[in-house]
Amino acid sequence: MVTNIEELYEAFSQVMEHRRWWDTDNKWEILLGAVLVQNTNWRNVDYALTNLAVATQFLPEKIVALEKTELQDLIRPSGFYKGKSETIQRLFTWLAEAQFDLELIAQQEFSKLRKELLTIKGIGEETADVLLVYVFDHSTFIADKYAQRIFENLGFLSSGYKDLKKQILWPETLDTVKAQNLHGWIIEYGQIYLKNKDLWRRGPLNQFKLELNS
Repeated sequence: MVTNIEELYEAFSQVMEHRRWWDTDNKWEILLGAVLVQNTNWRNVDYALTNLAVATQFLPEKIVALEKTELQDLIRPSGFYKGKSETIQRLFTWLAEAQFDLELIAQQEFSKLRKELLTIKGIGEETADVLLVYVFDHSTFIADKYAQRIFENLGFLSSGYKDLKKQILWPETLDTVKAQNLHGWIIEYGQIYLKNKDLWRRGPLNQFKLELNS
């Protein structure tokens, strides 16, 4: 188990720009983006979000009222639009049960809320954790592909998302904002330094030592 995540956070903090990963305060936009970004790049997501903004102003009551074909047309630029439209409809139907009160939903205990999210078809481990951190203000480690590759380069090999996540001892000192920061930094660092081995060796964190405790 990796036990020095707080040290890793501080190391990233010294070398990465301090800025928000999501360039919006609208949690409905973030929620939709978290689904739409599955298996595509952010440029395509932007087109889909622009369509949704025009059609619904990201108002949940308008989104849940969209006909399936209308929703599919709006999010078509993001790819896999049929599956994503079904996921969005299931997610917003679930949210409607709580009258779209995100703060009320967020008051649930972390593991219970995560389990509920994972019961929604189309919401996988990574998307659930992104929603927990960015929409529901919980704190947890997002073990995405960039995290898996960075940890592998630092000497910790995992067999995928669930395996890496369960091997992380997540400290209570890392609050929601820090969880958001770390996730964003891991992606940005990976986009720069994981392109090839030479770039990795030139990266400022290539000598960081993970502390492991079995």
